[in-house]
Amino acid sequence: MKKMTIIGGGSMAEAFISGILENGLINRKNVWVTNHSNKERLDYLAEHYGINGSYNLKELFVDTDIVMLAMKPKDAAAAIDKIREYLTDEMLMVSVLAGVSMNTIEMLAGRQLAVARAMPNTSAAVGKSATAIAVNERVSESQLEIARQLFETVGLAAFVEESQLDAVTGLSGSGPAYIYYLIEAMENSAVEIGLEKQIAKQLIVQTLIGAAEMVKSSAKPPEQLRREVTSPGGTTEAGVRILEANGVQQAFISCIKAAATQSKKMGDALCSELKVY
Repeated sequence: MKKMTIIGGGSMAEAFISGILENGLINRKNVWVTNHSNKERLDYLAEHYGINGSYNLKELFVDTDIVMLAMKPKDAAAAIDKIREYLTDEMLMVSVLAGVSMNTIEMLAGRQLAVARAMPNTSAAVGKSATAIAVNERVSESQLEIARQLFETVGLAAFVEESQLDAVTGLSGSGPAYIYYLIEAMENSAVEIGLEKQIAKQLIVQTLIGAAEMVKSSAKPPEQLRREVTSPGGTTEAGVRILEANGVQQAFISCIKAAATQSKKMGDALCSELKVY
């Protein structure tokens, strides 16, 4: 990879800049970033990471292999219109814009492009994102590998069909918030049963890490792992009975379905707003 240009300088863009440099994927002198008008933020990224920040479009796009679209989705039309004359067939367009389809990106650009559309989550900031990637038919095998390597700098990456990205958004895109919600509940319960909040937090976090590692490393399904630690008449059974009585599992299923449905609604609304159908 010779050069990557990132359009947008928010937290997701910064997560990728950090991941790319930490993994040595691209030389820092070949990483360029721009944003709409926040020069203070642009200067911070350039100085903190030793990369290049610029508003000069010719400078940004000369010899660029990868263009990452990381602005706010509502700003996609204006941003793509501004850069469209610099886009070429040889570039890989990488989008992390929620709700903006690959077809929409091509229509806004007014040309066919090799596009990889991804749905990372906020854990990218600590290199632990669960990212799903969809690509169009114009993405070459070498570009496919570039996309995989790029998203693996911020965590796990898996390829899916674009039609599955709304489901991914509901599951892993919004997933960190569900886990934070669970942690909130566990912390509140810990206080009620007499534990100090800071000690409880340490225990809860390690419990979640341990359980996740068990699921990751074991060939057993989660249901079996749960049953193996649920002794008849024991403490775990008493707790699980309360979860079942309150329909917690079904609540999580409904939660993820609702988020996936909302993702599709937002995408449709955005297409309408951008006047792309």
